[in-house]
Amino acid sequence: MSAGLDAREVNAYWGRDDLGQTILDALAAAGKNLDALTVDDTAPADQFHGGGKGATVRLARLAGLAPGMRVLDVGGGLGGPARTLAAEFGCDVTVLDLTESYVRAAALLTERLGLGDRVRHQQGDALAPPFDDGAFDVVWTQNSGMNIPDKASLYAGFHRVLRTRGTLAIQEPMAGPLQPPIFPQMWAREPAQSFLHAPAEMRALIERAGFRVRAWDDVTAETAGSGPGAAVPAYSIQRLVMGEALDAITRAGQRNREEGRIVMVQAVFDRR
Repeated sequence: MSAGLDAREVNAYWGRDDLGQTILDALAAAGKNLDALTVDDTAPADQFHGGGKGATVRLARLAGLAPGMRVLDVGGGLGGPARTLAAEFGCDVTVLDLTESYVRAAALLTERLGLGDRVRHQQGDALAPPFDDGAFDVVWTQNSGMNIPDKASLYAGFHRVLRTRGTLAIQEPMAGPLQPPIFPQMWAREPAQSFLHAPAEMRALIERAGFRVRAWDDVTAETAGSGPGAAVPAYSIQRLVMGEALDAITRAGQRNREEGRIVMVQAVFDRR
């Protein structure tokens, strides 16, 4: 996922050995044809964010993504959103992620789906994106900034790599009106690993980085997912990565939503 904590800590938390093959094996066990995979087949295993593929499609439409757009997906993990943007919206996508095992797994899945000409994967720090100024039409990020305390630098970097009047599209958990949140969360076992701001604070921070808001939607209810005890596919990425810890994370997440401790926002900004 993305940077902010020490890179070794991030890799230790998120990293999993042979994750790509683990995902393929789980898909095969679920009856998927590995020689004819689609982005819908892999969605439970590679869309590692609230709302899954449906949320990715919603944000892409909100942002007005179109064929030929050059997109940088920051913290794009296993590449599910990137492959969706390429396959269904015709975009050319570069994925930047800090976790080495995710980058390897993402490249394997992209090759398997035959999308290597439109999606590429690169390991790197979200706080120092290794790209030229104005290199992208769109910066895209879904659930990738929660472990990053220096959000001002994060969005300054997004501003730098976007062309003038380019688009920033985000989906991000934010602090709700009732605090503190309950742990564990998907991205953090304890408060020291989590850095959430309230929506008004986040919006102001992003605007100070040189952006103008175009859309700002609370999508907490839409991205809620299944509650405790609901069936989760064995090949879901949440189950594959979090294992037995997922049940406690799901219970905490439901309470955080119901009690207003964490909200989910999708937003689109134009670069000034």
